Amino acid sequence: MEYLPFFDEIEKIVLKDELLYFLGVNSTGVIEFSYLDIVKSAGHSCGTVAGAYLIAREGLKALYPDGLPQRGEIKVEMQKTPTQENTGVVGCVLSIIMGATTDYGFGGIPTGKFNRRDTLFYGEDIPTDVRLTRLDTGQSVGVNYRPKKIVNPMEILMSAIKPDAKPEDIESFPVRFQAMVETIFNNSDKVIEIVK
Repeated sequence: MEYLPFFDEIEKIVLKDELLYFLGVNSTGVIEFSYLDIVKSAGHSCGTVAGAYLIAREGLKALYPDGLPQRGEIKVEMQKTPTQENTGVVGCVLSIIMGATTDYGFGGIPTGKFNRRDTLFYGEDIPTDVRLTRLDTGQSVGVNYRPKKIVNPMEILMSAIKPDAKPEDIESFPVRFQAMVETIFNNSDKVIEIVK
């Protein structure tokens, strides 16, 4: 698959998932996600997908400062509903990375262990875009994503789809759009806010 070189420069997200070890996928339970993995799952790369990846990466660092995040042991709450803006996209990305689901995920083995259902929630009354909570300790962190501090994705998009879009703007759009995504990753400390 052809893809942009900067995807390989983005820090991967590494977690531990005991279900991997239990079912014999590997001997460590360690699983990693690259941005390319998420692009494949989403079918595209954009400011929202990049933001969701950063929400997960930076949020997990804050939630697990001393060790690997435990996939499947994290509650994910979203302030908006799935159809508000692109919150559903963000939720899908977080679900893939963290193993959290609404009612459609793995229900666990017969003892109930490894259940992934009812750990992803939308439309929650929380003060941040996303809140991540460890199921083992109850510790939480809030995460906000503010790309407009650095870029304006809608402005770039409209430059190519508005009725009077110039041919050169339409032609250059894919390059400009992914340059915008790269800028977001290069400024992750500015677009992501962790609230403890």
